[in-house]
Amino acid sequence: MRVSRRQLLSTAVAASGSAALSACGGGGKAQPQPIISQPAQDVIGTLDAVGLSARIRSGEIGTGEVLEAAIRRAQRLEPRLNALVTETYDEARGQRAAGGRAPFAGIPTLIKDLTPQRGLRCTYGSRAFSTTISEQQHPYVDAIFAAGFVSIGRSATPEFGLDATTESLENGPTRNPWNLGYSAGGSSGGSAAAVAAGIVPIAHANDGGGSIRIPASCCGLFGLKPSRGRTTPGSANAIDLSVEGCVSRSVRDSAVWLAATQLRGGALDPLELVMGPSQRRLRIGLAIPDMLGRAPHPEVAQALESVGLLLQGLGHRVEQASALPNGEAIAAAFSLLWALGAAEEAQAVQKAQPNARLEDLLEPFTLGLAEQARNAPKGAIGAAIEVLIGCKRAYGGLFAAHDVLLSPVLSHAPPPIGTLAPTQPFAKLQAALLEYVAYTPLQNIAGAPAMSVPLAMSKTGLPIGVHFAGQVGDEAMLLALAFELEQAQPWAGRLPPNFA
Repeated sequence: MRVSRRQLLSTAVAASGSAALSACGGGGKAQPQPIISQPAQDVIGTLDAVGLSARIRSGEIGTGEVLEAAIRRAQRLEPRLNALVTETYDEARGQRAAGGRAPFAGIPTLIKDLTPQRGLRCTYGSRAFSTTISEQQHPYVDAIFAAGFVSIGRSATPEFGLDATTESLENGPTRNPWNLGYSAGGSSGGSAAAVAAGIVPIAHANDGGGSIRIPASCCGLFGLKPSRGRTTPGSANAIDLSVEGCVSRSVRDSAVWLAATQLRGGALDPLELVMGPSQRRLRIGLAIPDMLGRAPHPEVAQALESVGLLLQGLGHRVEQASALPNGEAIAAAFSLLWALGAAEEAQAVQKAQPNARLEDLLEPFTLGLAEQARNAPKGAIGAAIEVLIGCKRAYGGLFAAHDVLLSPVLSHAPPPIGTLAPTQPFAKLQAALLEYVAYTPLQNIAGAPAMSVPLAMSKTGLPIGVHFAGQVGDEAMLLALAFELEQAQPWAGRLPPNFA
């Protein structure tokens, strides 16, 4: 049975009494006019990476022109955004023209500062690694370069990627191009801010609990988290939470990036390139409350209602999704694994610098998480892992009646800078984060793909992403749906005030 408008609204709980949401189309609501910046008059303009690649291959523009335009954009916007930790302009000039047959030959990008790149600083967003030069290079960086990209810098991240905002004490806050007083999200906040602002058309990101989808939602971008094993090796039974990917302004950019950088000969069959919608009509399960049954902000709930109506208008079947069983135990288990990661980082830093005080090297939030892990009861970590493995099985059960799950990305629009800063009192910050990012970790636990699609805006002009998730290996289905939504409700002309 299809969900009626009344049922969608009732699922949104408090949304019925809220102020109007400015979802971009759908539901017959009056929409505010988008903010249109005046893009720079250079060879990049507002083109995405695929569009730039086509112009380069046709001989209309040269790779050197594109690179220098991106560098000028970075130099102009970086003082406002603080999206780059390290500039690699000279390295990029030496690298260009490599991979002439590659799909993105000569296209400028950024590498996230959690991912080592040989010969360059990798700070991990931490004062403990402020001068560390990487001797090794992550294999995914090799894959990015093999696709033809040139990197003009390393993008900002919170310390060890632990926070959902990019405001490290080492590098300072990264600001949202839609409003410089607000968070760009995390942990791929530097990449998202730079792409949204038009410095580069697409940038590297990774996701261990939402770190592609969260900043994509905050900055009005498309962000696809691939399946476990798609871009990095991952055991089917292990809790390998992190995967590699990108943030982009168009669906086709992310589709080509994924096809070009995916693993070959891994656990998953190679993904064929998806470049448009499918004729398949989907059974979409609507899940507005989070795994603890909490409702999101009314603006977010109304965004889901509007998108549900849009999907029904496109011929998809929208139904209420079942609640995930054992939600409290899953949330607690993920939180403990999150804390364990911080404890391992703290231990490694102390071992490397035994005479230093951790308080001088690590942020209060990292230290609070590490202490939480150390104080966990005996056997708690093993029990948490068992819960998360059970969650992977339970997640599959949600798709007995649905092809796709539709939910919020975040419980509310991007918060002001400082709200989620690592210097906030630990208990207050952790509670705020567990509410804010309650939707995205589920797919990391299950190893499943999910995407943030920029379909809504808050009444204050900040982006609100809408979350779609599938089962392991379902990237093609999600991308085809994203292409359809992009055509039905375009976002390409919606540019932030701080655009190149």
